[in-house]
Amino acid sequence: MRAMQYRDYGTPDQLQLVDVPKPSPAPTQLLVRVAATSVNPVDWKLHNGQYRRIMPVHFPSIPGFDLAGEVTEVGAQVTRFKPGDRVFAMLDRRPGGTCAEYVTVGEQAAARSPANLTLQEAAALPLAGLTALQGLRDLGRIATGQRVLIIGAAGGVGHLAVQIAKSYGADVTAVCSGRNAELMRRLGARHTIDYTQTSDLRGAQPYDLVFDLIASLPLRKLLALLAVNGTYVTSLPSASRIAAAIFLPFGSRQRVRIAGVKSRGADLEVLSRLCEAGQLRPVIERVFTLEALAAAHTSSQQGRTVGKLAIQIAS
Repeated sequence: MRAMQYRDYGTPDQLQLVDVPKPSPAPTQLLVRVAATSVNPVDWKLHNGQYRRIMPVHFPSIPGFDLAGEVTEVGAQVTRFKPGDRVFAMLDRRPGGTCAEYVTVGEQAAARSPANLTLQEAAALPLAGLTALQGLRDLGRIATGQRVLIIGAAGGVGHLAVQIAKSYGADVTAVCSGRNAELMRRLGARHTIDYTQTSDLRGAQPYDLVFDLIASLPLRKLLALLAVNGTYVTSLPSASRIAAAIFLPFGSRQRVRIAGVKSRGADLEVLSRLCEAGQLRPVIERVFTLEALAAAHTSSQQGRTVGKLAIQIAS
């Protein structure tokens, strides 16, 4: 089968199109013919060595965590899926492997693809959507009527977080560039702040929840925007933010939480229901072919993507 591989740590121009054996599913796995995947910054951060001390990569390595496609074979213990099912998933292993024509994935990590999404749209949803859902719901404890500030709202996780927060009945303020303000309002933000014009994020403060997907501003400045019992959640840990997550509860009712992401088919089903209810839909800025994966990774590195970049693998 065709796949894109990194041979060693380095830049996207080291990606090569190779022919590798098609995998076989373990007893609890599905074998999926991949129709599409999408790019997440973690894909190239893992392979440029940025995380090598905490998550080393064994080469050669096929990148990619997101997938949407058709089940072609199931393991002996699989009960929820059968060949022919259209599924989407976030791979439950590192450092990925979905930039290939076939991939195996655990049954518990997969869900049926939303009926109203194309497979490209479904492939854009898993990692970013799970990060947004788990960060807002599990760590932020989002609730109806809360004031929620989303920093980096036009990005892959951010534009989904805006929609998910809106679905919970929150009053959403989106921080984005002015050119994306109208899109944010269409997705459910009640207020927008143009970070290219101001660093003042007070807006509808005090906020009950700040979901920070950029982590470029000093933490003290963001905590000052929170209600006395508010929660700050970020997907980008730093020494100061990790320290605050540990020590802030000793002197404050505010909380700092560091968002990871867990591959959960049950949570994908939550996202699927939101999609089918018309409350959630990924925005795809551009679609690349598998052979153009290096260009997609390079584009992602610029940090200006609105929504997601999709990779078309099979028709």
